[in-house]
Amino acid sequence: MQRCRRVTQPDENMKGREGKGGTPFSTDGFLWGVATAAYQVEGAVREDGRGPSIWDTFAHAPGKIANGENADRTCDQFHRWREDVALMKELGVGAYRFSLAWPRVMPDGKTLNPAGFDYYHRLIDALLESGIRPCPTLYHWDLPQALQDGGGWEARDTALRFGDYAAACYRALADRVSQWFTINEPQCVAYFGYETGDHAPGCRRPQDVFRVVHHLNLAHGLAVRALRAASADGRVGIALQQPLARAAGRGEDDLQPLEAKLDKQARIFLDPLYGRGYPDSLAARYPDRTIPVREGDLEVIASPCDFLGLNVYFRETVARDESGSDGFRTVQSDFPKTPVQWDIDPEAIEANARWVAEEYGSQSIYITENGCAGPDRPDADGRCRDTYRIAFLDQYWNSLRTAVDAGLPIHGYFLWSLIDNFEWNHGFGPRFGLVYCDFDTLERIPKDSFYHYQRHIAQSKGPG
Repeated sequence: MQRCRRVTQPDENMKGREGKGGTPFSTDGFLWGVATAAYQVEGAVREDGRGPSIWDTFAHAPGKIANGENADRTCDQFHRWREDVALMKELGVGAYRFSLAWPRVMPDGKTLNPAGFDYYHRLIDALLESGIRPCPTLYHWDLPQALQDGGGWEARDTALRFGDYAAACYRALADRVSQWFTINEPQCVAYFGYETGDHAPGCRRPQDVFRVVHHLNLAHGLAVRALRAASADGRVGIALQQPLARAAGRGEDDLQPLEAKLDKQARIFLDPLYGRGYPDSLAARYPDRTIPVREGDLEVIASPCDFLGLNVYFRETVARDESGSDGFRTVQSDFPKTPVQWDIDPEAIEANARWVAEEYGSQSIYITENGCAGPDRPDADGRCRDTYRIAFLDQYWNSLRTAVDAGLPIHGYFLWSLIDNFEWNHGFGPRFGLVYCDFDTLERIPKDSFYHYQRHIAQSKGPG
C-alpha cells in the first residue's frame, strides 16, 4: 500500500484562490518550523517498554473523548518517522518541535528504560541529516500513570521526578540537541486537568489547582537547572498558552475581569518565571487555594531561561462575572471564525508578544504553535483544498511580519501541525495538519497549505 501519496502541487491551478501569500520577510536567523506532540502522533503505546500515561487511561475511560476515540495508534509516527521527516525536508522547514514521551523513557516515571530512547535517537539523527533542527519538548501532558497514582502534579514529588527525567533526557540527547522546551502549556495541564476535568487526569478539585500550578512551575525550574548542569551550550525555555485576552468593553470596569484572568492564567506562571513571585491578588481572590511555596522554590523557578515560547491562536474575550471567585467569564466575540469556531484574530501574535515584552522586558520569543483546524477531506482527485487554512495563515504571517518589523524579539515560528492527529478530548475530528492523515490506512497526503507554506519559506529565504 502506498503510504504517502503525491498529488499535483497547486502552483498553477490554484491561481486566484491560494491566498495572498503572507508577505515574506528576511529570515536571517529566523526559524520556520512545524510542531507535534508525542501522544498525539506516535502511537505504539505498548512497544519497547513504554508504560501507560494519564492520557492512555483517560482516553479509554467511557465518555471522555469524542466518539470514544484514543491515540493507541493515531498517525503512527513511531513507525513512520522516515516518511514524516521526508515530508518536513520537502516542506523546507528549519526545525521540528516534537515532544518526548516521559512514559516511553521512564515507564514508571522514575526508572530509565534505555530502549525508550531508541526511537528518539533515530528521529533526531534523521532530522539532523535532513538539515532540520530538533527542538524537543520534555512534557506535553503525558504524565506516567504510575506518578499519577502517587499523587500526580498535586504531589511535590512529581516535580522532583521531572527534574530527574529532564536530566536523563539531556544525558541521552544533548550531544545532538541544542534547543529544548520544558513544559507545553502548563495552563492547560492545571486548569483543564485539575479544575474542569476536561483533560487527563480528569480531576475536578479547584481547591488544589494552585498546588498543581506551583509544582509545574517548580518542575520547569528544576529542568532548567538540570540543563545548565548538563550542557554549557544548550538553550532552554517554556511554551506557554497565549497569555493575553481581550476585554469585552472599553470602560474602566471592563479592565477588571481582564486583569483577573491575566493574574490567574498568565501571571501565575510568568511572574515567578521572571523572579516576581506569585501575584498578590490570588490570595485575596482565592482564599481557599494555597500555593505550597517552600524555601528556595522561587529561586529555582526563576532560573534564567534563554527564550519564551508562546502558543498563539487568538485572544479570548472576557467580561465581568460575579457568580464565582474568578470574577471573569469568556464570552463570544464578533470575530470571524475558523471551521471549528475559534476566533480569527491575526493581531494576536503581535499583541501577545508585545504584552510579554512590555510586562517582563525584552527576551527572545518563539511562536511555538499557530494554526487552525477544519474538516479536511481529499476530493475525487486525491487533493486536499484547504483554502480556509491558507487564508488564515496569510493573515497571521502578515501580522508576524508587522511584529518583527516593529522590533519585537520574535525569532521563530512553529506551525501547528505537521500532520492531522489526535486532538485530545476532541478525538480525530479537528484536523490541524498541513498533511492529511487517513487514520484507517495511515496514508499521508500533503494539503494545498503544505505547498503554500513551502513557497512562503522559500520566498522568505530569498535567492540562493
